[in-house]
Amino acid sequence: MSVPSPRTPGWLDWYRDPSVPAFRLPAGTVDTHCHVFGPQAQFPFAPERKYTPCDAGKDELAALHARLGVSRAVVVQATCHGADNTALTDAVRAAGNRARGIATVRPDVSGAELRALDAAGVRGVRFNFLRRLVDTSPKEDLTTIAAKIAPLGWHIVLYFESADLPELEGFFGSLPTPLVVDHMGRPDVTQPVDGPQFARFLRFVDTNDVWVKVTCPERLSVTGPAALHGERNAYTDVVPFGRRVVEEFGDRVLWGTDWPHPNLTGHMPDDGLLVDHVPHIAVTPEQQRRLLVDNPMKLYWPGEGV
Repeated sequence: MSVPSPRTPGWLDWYRDPSVPAFRLPAGTVDTHCHVFGPQAQFPFAPERKYTPCDAGKDELAALHARLGVSRAVVVQATCHGADNTALTDAVRAAGNRARGIATVRPDVSGAELRALDAAGVRGVRFNFLRRLVDTSPKEDLTTIAAKIAPLGWHIVLYFESADLPELEGFFGSLPTPLVVDHMGRPDVTQPVDGPQFARFLRFVDTNDVWVKVTCPERLSVTGPAALHGERNAYTDVVPFGRRVVEEFGDRVLWGTDWPHPNLTGHMPDDGLLVDHVPHIAVTPEQQRRLLVDNPMKLYWPGEGV
């Protein structure tokens, strides 16, 4: 057995004792954006990774969901595992029919490999355009992958910076599958919510087959306050952006925790207080139900009840 690699210097571990949320999640809530890291001794990290995290496995994820009141999960492949989806599929299988997965695959992935992932509960692939996390793939490689997964009815999850949308949106619009955008396309929340940058993102969503995750206020916030020390009005500078997306695309919005919050540097939020952020962006019970239950069920468990 190989010796585990030490974590990246300055790495922030996930919050170990999250508060019980004051906001009670509706029955059937789906966390559509969470990850597993290892555990490294069982599922080694990829040699080409750009960070080495702490262990954060399926058991810890299940315990967090039980504490928060989350019923189902969509586990997104972490970049530290590269294109080895073993930890991901192990976590999804362990949850039975209450989890789905978003994988990372290479252009030479075979049809048999994709069918095996589909049988394991995978329903999409992630294309990551953040250069600090991955070496960006040529668009031809991504086009090849998209063509291979489209017959399975999968979708593509996109992770990009809002400033890069002008050069990417034509490519995104050419892809033959539904699209799911992580973290509202990472808007610059110091700019006006009705300014040109966010308006461009909203037009992109409106004119394409796009779902939007109103996730990760802790990554987007500039002025806070942080979701710590009982603060239930956290990340107020992000609220107008999340609320705008929920209001305009109520049937195509999704929510998730982003646990265990990879690569955060400023602070590690209390996940219970992140749940308390939800009613600030989804104000009415109807908006909350669609965001947390109806929309993710339609996308990941079509035709099934809660």
